[in-house]
Amino acid sequence: MKGKTSIPLSRELLAAVDAATGSKTSRSAFIEGVLRRYFKRKIRAEVGARDRERLNRHAAKLNREMADVLTYQRCGTG
Repeated sequence: MKGKTSIPLSRELLAAVDAATGSKTSRSAFIEGVLRRYFKRKIRAEVGARDRERLNRHAAKLNREMADVLTYQRCGTG
């Protein structure tokens, strides 16, 4: 279900929206798409930041494990 809202925008911004939508898309559909993309990117950035924090928190251990694996691979191929 959709809700209805009214948002005052500058004439310049409305002109840019109208130019971007052309005659095929309504202002509402265009603005809804822009907001959906914004929130999708925002969530992706938050997840990425959380993942980086986890990796950084365990970086020393992960690096030691990787060094061990690489040493094993070098010894096994020689």
